[in-house]
Amino acid sequence: MTTAPIAVFGGTGFLGSQVARELCDAGHAVRIVSRRPQLPGWAEPGDSLELVTADIASEEEIRQAVAGARGVINAVSLYVESKRATFEDVHVQGAGRLADVARAAGVETFIQVSGLGVNTASRSSYVRARARGETAVIEAYPKAVILRPSVLFGPDDVFLARLADLARLPAIPLFGRGEALLQPVHVVDVARAMVRLLGEAAPERRLYELGGPDRLRYRDTVRLVMTHLERERPLLPIPFPLWHLAVLPLAILPSPPLTRDQLYMLAEDNVVGEGAGTFADLNIQPRSLRESLPDCLPHHSSSLE
Repeated sequence: MTTAPIAVFGGTGFLGSQVARELCDAGHAVRIVSRRPQLPGWAEPGDSLELVTADIASEEEIRQAVAGARGVINAVSLYVESKRATFEDVHVQGAGRLADVARAAGVETFIQVSGLGVNTASRSSYVRARARGETAVIEAYPKAVILRPSVLFGPDDVFLARLADLARLPAIPLFGRGEALLQPVHVVDVARAMVRLLGEAAPERRLYELGGPDRLRYRDTVRLVMTHLERERPLLPIPFPLWHLAVLPLAILPSPPLTRDQLYMLAEDNVVGEGAGTFADLNIQPRSLRESLPDCLPHHSSSLE
């Protein structure tokens, strides 16, 4: 295995940390790049790990972080805008800047993590920014690989943890009627897809859409989690206009639990489309949400009372 490292930007996040772990387990040298990098809890003596401090807003810091790297993965993400960082800053300008510097540095493989359903016409500013970010990356690094995962789940994730919290309520509020389709994908499977794409016999495809084997309505996902936790609660459909009114006061918070932008995304399906590469092209059989719940969401009946 070559000693040239793989630089994982956003390497301390939920996905980035798992990517770094899978790469390390596969024998790659890994450079964890973040504004506040730290050694992950899974690290062991002898692991080829390097910590580098860099912000994708700084071209000079990026240049230093990618120097000598064989591959670069952009797993940096932002879900709620602030005065310090906007979707445009991170997902468009930052992604394009990183791809441009990586190409100039002679990086062999560049992987941009995006998301299913990207569309420049979306009502969601996050989704629009993700779509423009893909364009910015391809313009800067024409042979970049774009990965569009569905909603991620895994141990200690936000997605399942929030559903588990809802199971404590007397009734579970739904976004609309909860009809939006999801194709939840295990974070480890997405990380392993990147390991395959950084291997010597990587497929030639440049676009992949990654979803798990389960295509579930949001309401069915909620029921699945309730059944796992042995909690039965009535489902309460709430029209989206009422949700939008409800989140207006939350906009003043520095980190609101729910935003109008997220509501727009929750109203849309989040499933794999046609024409892109999938797990099948990478010889990966993704694990299902149903089978993964015991490991991802351990429960103790007394803690849910």
